Amino acid sequence: MTTQPKAYWIARVTITDPAAYAGYQSLAPQAFAKYNCRFLARGGETRICEGSIWERHVVIEFDSLADAYACYESEEYRAAREHRQNACRAEVFIVEGIR
Repeated sequence: MTTQPKAYWIARVTITDPAAYAGYQSLAPQAFAKYNCRFLARGGETRICEGSIWERHVVIEFDSLADAYACYESEEYRAAREHRQNACRAEVFIVEGIR
């Protein structure tokens, strides 16, 4: 039996407008719950060894690449992203895990 690899969202975020970002934080959990993801890292202590400084680092695990893509494109997450758009600097990557 072949199992599909997990997939991961990796995000780097610096919040610039906490009040506006609160709208994202209130809506995004609906999308994450719908796609059964697991937070592996969210905020917490970070040591920047190379590269730019970001305030928060987030790693979210999904059961499949399809689920990760579907969550990002979902109506629930699109609504959350609208609140995040002018509230922070962010980079979000979706990465397939090792097979």
